[in-house]
Amino acid sequence: MERTVQESMKQLIIGEALPNIPWEEKPAGCQDVVWRSKKNPIIPRDLLRTSNSIFNSAVVPFQGKFAGVFRCDDRRRRMQIHSGRSDDGINWVIKEEPINFICADPEIAEFTYGRYDPRVCWIEDRYYVTWCNGYKGYPTIGLAYTYDFEEFHQLENAFLPFNRNGVLFPRKIKGKYAMLSRPSDNGHTPFGDIFYSESPDLCYWGKHRYVMGATTGWQATKIGAGPTPIETTEGWLLIYHGVLTSCNGFLYSAGAALLDLDEPWKVIHRTSSYIISPQTIYENVGDVPNVVFPCAALCDAATGRIAIYYGAADTVTCLAFAQVEELIDFIKEDAKK
Repeated sequence: MERTVQESMKQLIIGEALPNIPWEEKPAGCQDVVWRSKKNPIIPRDLLRTSNSIFNSAVVPFQGKFAGVFRCDDRRRRMQIHSGRSDDGINWVIKEEPINFICADPEIAEFTYGRYDPRVCWIEDRYYVTWCNGYKGYPTIGLAYTYDFEEFHQLENAFLPFNRNGVLFPRKIKGKYAMLSRPSDNGHTPFGDIFYSESPDLCYWGKHRYVMGATTGWQATKIGAGPTPIETTEGWLLIYHGVLTSCNGFLYSAGAALLDLDEPWKVIHRTSSYIISPQTIYENVGDVPNVVFPCAALCDAATGRIAIYYGAADTVTCLAFAQVEELIDFIKEDAKK
């Protein structure tokens, strides 16, 4: 996939055009920088006959249409990931059977704890999938690749336990693969900051660098990277989730930041306010109330349109929209607050 810099000041995204991106114009009178689809939730919890919930999932453009990897917790409440296809990015056909990974080492492929919260990223000639992999009962970052969303080849786990929210950058940086992650613990992690790591071969990871951490308010407890970072002329656009510990438990919202293109552990700007928080019935009510958890973002370089896929209340999958110029302006201004 050839990358081009758009020349118009309004076309800040470095990438390709995506003319069939799912899109709805901002509603009249809406003052938010991110707005929700009127079709939400776009994927119900029971789309599969075996699913208890379908959420925290990732999608990408594929062969003129769309494909993705979906977290589908089954009715035994086992966390699984499934592949799916869509003509329009809104109406999805998800395979009933979980992904059966092809792996040279049976120990790595062993399913002992669960697979959940996937991200999907195109790099050079294939799609890479990262997810939280329950290796021997310990959460770490699983890694695999696919060419066709039919066969998935599992690689070595990226890091030692405990780690979550592994998100690859969509190209090599100074000749190295790059990933964001969130070191954690074996539980429902009551802490967490984002770190950067790089690798020459997707097997051996190092040069770990601190990116940013929890602060106050909606992101006071922990944060984690969300969709694959979007390359723009202003820096890497990172949408991330933040967590507030309230008297009623964890509350998940989302913010955004700009990272340096050559040294992505350096934060240029970061929102102090959230860009979207749980405020609708499908975000407030579900298996885990009060959760907005973004895992994917489609973008059209020609128009600056961004479509953000997010899990709501750990139950359903939803869609929201933003314009890159407006979002970047908001990040810069809000960072001053």
